[in-house]
Amino acid sequence: MMARWGRLTDAHVLVAGCGVGMYARQIRARFTDSVEAFDIEFDRVKRARADLRQAIVSAGESIPFASDSFDTILSHEVIEHVADDRLSLQEMLRVAKPGGRVLLFCPNRWYPFETHGHYWKGQYHFGNTPLINYLPKLWRDRLAPHVRAYTAGDIRRLLPIDRAEVVHHTRIYGGYDNIIARLGAPAALLRNLAYRFEGTLLDTWALSHFLVIEKR
Repeated sequence: MMARWGRLTDAHVLVAGCGVGMYARQIRARFTDSVEAFDIEFDRVKRARADLRQAIVSAGESIPFASDSFDTILSHEVIEHVADDRLSLQEMLRVAKPGGRVLLFCPNRWYPFETHGHYWKGQYHFGNTPLINYLPKLWRDRLAPHVRAYTAGDIRRLLPIDRAEVVHHTRIYGGYDNIIARLGAPAALLRNLAYRFEGTLLDTWALSHFLVIEKR
């Protein structure tokens, strides 16, 4: 899906918020040697560097690369965690080449579960919490102040319309690997059924937004 919507083959690619480098390693192995990556957490960058030397520590609000540098930028479920999501997206667009693309994944507000857990009476509770994101924003943000979830309008309003164009926007269901590992073939069948909902009204409740944003 990423290769369909962004140039990866023989391209200069940036993974923004690389974690331990899983996507960066795969892009490098399959498509191009020219892969850069950063993450804000030193320990994750250290692990990523084990077999991906082009990984550095940085915040998304101040990406340490020159403007107009990258053909494709991947941001996979990161922007919901940064201090300033608007500035982070603007920085990704700044370092993209004209005509380059940002492949952006972020949580869908209408997914029935908050996958990052929640706080209650000052104590953090890990795991999937049902229906938190359906509450009014004031209440939702008190229960999950550590992470954002976006409606389609929320994420599009972050874009500087004079510098960027959304060329593709859909909602996608997850891989659900952990559930399949526990439950086996029935869970895999349910996942494959959910994939058929993508591109229909039933993707309203999908896990994530997927936007392809092209720099003007």
